[in-house]
Amino acid sequence: MSEETPANEPQTVPAVSVVGPDDGETIVLGTTRMRVLEDGSHTEHRLAIAESVLAPHTQGPPQHRHGRHDEGFYILSGTVRFTVGEEDYDAVGGTFVMVPPGTPHTFANPTDQPAVMLSTFTPDLYLQYFRDLHDVLAEGRSLTPQAHADAMSRYATEPATGLT
Repeated sequence: MSEETPANEPQTVPAVSVVGPDDGETIVLGTTRMRVLEDGSHTEHRLAIAESVLAPHTQGPPQHRHGRHDEGFYILSGTVRFTVGEEDYDAVGGTFVMVPPGTPHTFANPTDQPAVMLSTFTPDLYLQYFRDLHDVLAEGRSLTPQAHADAMSRYATEPATGLT
């Protein structure tokens, strides 16, 4: 049973977030362009969502494991190759891939066409990782495996050593 708001007090309604097709924070990481649609600020940090465009022949991050968040990928167009442990999965438009904490994974676009995907992060913890990598590039440094590992370590994530 819910409590009623007294007649003399206005009822507050949470604000709705609307991100138009040309809106949202843009993070460029080499040949990948990410547009942040929800950074967690409208979901009490339960969820972040980003749209990513992977140029043809784009390699993803080193294979890694998240300790505290789920990561989902919905492929909008193109083909994204997910490597989970030693297995490869080619996900085409309309495919959804859910990666729970502790699962070693990475992704890439091995094709001659761009690939577009929507990524979810629950909670929003990992979104800052991409901002950190952008800062590394903005400072003129390279995205070395060590740069990735350093950034990952700040967000309950570690490289999956011994895997491709």
